[in-house]
Amino acid sequence: MSVELLGYRINDFEFSEAVDNALKLAKENKVSQIVTINPEMFEAAEYDSEFSKIIDEAEMVVPDGIGVKIGLKLNGYDVERIPGVDLAKELLHGAADEKIPVAIIGAKEEIIIKAIENIKTELSNLNITYYHNGYFNDDNFIYEELKKSEARIILVAMGSPRQEKFIYNAKEVLPYGVMIGIGGSLDVWSGVVKRAPEIYQKLGMEWLYRTLSQPERIKRIFPAIPLFLLKVLKSKYFE
Repeated sequence: MSVELLGYRINDFEFSEAVDNALKLAKENKVSQIVTINPEMFEAAEYDSEFSKIIDEAEMVVPDGIGVKIGLKLNGYDVERIPGVDLAKELLHGAADEKIPVAIIGAKEEIIIKAIENIKTELSNLNITYYHNGYFNDDNFIYEELKKSEARIILVAMGSPRQEKFIYNAKEVLPYGVMIGIGGSLDVWSGVVKRAPEIYQKLGMEWLYRTLSQPERIKRIFPAIPLFLLKVLKSKYFE
């Protein structure tokens, strides 16, 4: 089931359903893309037709940011927020249990190595068949390496929209797998960035915690969230 917000389809999943659907996509003989959408991505898509097309054609789109959840609520949809960092981690648990090969791409070399070290400590039977930092110029080389890895779950942490565009183009090259952009998740998993306390997570206010911890984020968060919610209200009452 899905709902619509500002012209884009968003899946109406409970968290466990999102995980199950993603694992199902991983086993299919095609490449699927999961977009964990937030207000900044809506704003970027307004000025980037390629990015807009990517969101529109993604096999799975889930509401990551609290702003998206509020926007859906304003339109009468009570859709569960599904943080990308949590979805990705649960996919790794599923991959370990079901022996699904995994690839991870993104971040600085020392960060991805530390993140993988921590992940392997938690999930010793996880089969990570390939990893690469996010600093490269030849996407085709990485695609060929991914082919060789036979990974069926591919996590890409290169920031939006770069990671979504990398994934979208991979759909023309790779034979199978589910790919998901995970933004700064490797920073969290490596321990370089602390996850917001649980109370912030439950309230959907991780963005506030991160902004307080990293004031430089203010320029990115604002005015994206207020503008996004204004657009939602305008589309509901004036169009």
